[in-house]
Amino acid sequence: MAAVETYIPPRPSRLPPVLALLRTVWHGDGDLLSLLPGAAFSMAAGELGYSRRSIKLFNDPELVRQILLDPEGIFPKSDLMVGALEPLIGDSIFVSDGAKWRRQRAMIDPAFSKMRLTHAFGAMVGAVDDYVARLKESAARDEVLSLDRIMSELTADIICRTVFSTSLDTGISRDVFDDFAVFERGVAQVKIWRLITDPAWADIPQSEEVLAACKRIRHHLGSLIDTHMGPDAEKYDDIASAVISARDSETGEPFTRDELIDQLGVFFLAGHETTASALTWAFYLLAMCPDVLRRLRAEVDETTDGDALTFEATRALGYTRAVFRETLRLYPPITFLPRVAMQGTRIGKYKVRKGALLMISPWTLQRHGDYWPDPDRFDPDRFLPPREQEVVQGAYIPFGAGPHTCVGAGFAAVESALILARLTREFDFLPENADAVRPVARLTTRPAEQIYVQLKSHGR
Repeated sequence: MAAVETYIPPRPSRLPPVLALLRTVWHGDGDLLSLLPGAAFSMAAGELGYSRRSIKLFNDPELVRQILLDPEGIFPKSDLMVGALEPLIGDSIFVSDGAKWRRQRAMIDPAFSKMRLTHAFGAMVGAVDDYVARLKESAARDEVLSLDRIMSELTADIICRTVFSTSLDTGISRDVFDDFAVFERGVAQVKIWRLITDPAWADIPQSEEVLAACKRIRHHLGSLIDTHMGPDAEKYDDIASAVISARDSETGEPFTRDELIDQLGVFFLAGHETTASALTWAFYLLAMCPDVLRRLRAEVDETTDGDALTFEATRALGYTRAVFRETLRLYPPITFLPRVAMQGTRIGKYKVRKGALLMISPWTLQRHGDYWPDPDRFDPDRFLPPREQEVVQGAYIPFGAGPHTCVGAGFAAVESALILARLTREFDFLPENADAVRPVARLTTRPAEQIYVQLKSHGR
């Protein structure tokens, strides 16, 4: 175990471009994180090696803001991302742009308002209570569990309960979860050599297994949506019912059934996979930094005085939230926010040609030495007064930035505080393979191999 003052958590070593490429090819897992050369963490902007289409990385917060705001509509979401996710979530808010995105966002935002979030909190607590009971049984049997799977199952159950008012243990919900696991393992955003050799807008073929999983997921989501649109629709008061009730402000039209499948598929994908990724890293970091864990537990005890966690209490857990924010800085679930230039233009002093891939990487921006002192060190105090005032505006974008900031950011903040507080109150997480942990960029930033832990009941 390491003191937080000295602890540098796992990261890929920073190599010259050619060596970084060889390392990525050697690993053979398509990990784009390992492809980043050492210079990517110090440049303001520049080419990422050689490719047929041109790949430019932007770290300057002002240039990043310009690209993400995109007032002229010439930097839509990358064809690589759209091609990977379209079989699952269609032309939903996660991949759409322009007028279509604005319509979708305006209709969806009310489902994640503060009032809706306070209402959903009870379902979150119910999911955590049930999962804690399961984990206590596992701890009593001295079982070794996958930390990745713990967080994936728990966050998936929370999404099922808050979005559809059904637990993960129901048949349809479990089928959706299992097929999402197939999708996450197999979906191809891009192959390394194709990234280098293919032109812009080249097709990204997906495996038959992934396409079949997407078809099953969409079928199951449609079945869940139908329960909310049938004769018993009035009994539901959840996120799905709020989105079903949404109307276009200009036409008065609701989402079609296919559009509902698209949008609620995003909630399931982003709402459980990204939070599960961040929480996996958070519990690993807490296991490696007992001084941080002690402070977090002390805050929870002081805030709750041993009572149950309320919605208001989770919002008062400043240090717990700082731990989560620092985890998101070091291990942002979405490693890259790719955009594509629809026409030749200039971004600041940098010339960009049509079809160029514009890479905005929270991973490099949030570890950039110009914006973060000791950027690779785990230090939650960065996000507490008075130091949080030192955070460079635009250098912290785990949920994106500008109008495209993730609609579920507030949901994730409450959910993560609840899970961190409850599970650390109940258990010690003892990693079995801590020294072998290595981050990779797949659909989200995950450990290359699952982190296995043994749970011990924490005596309060």
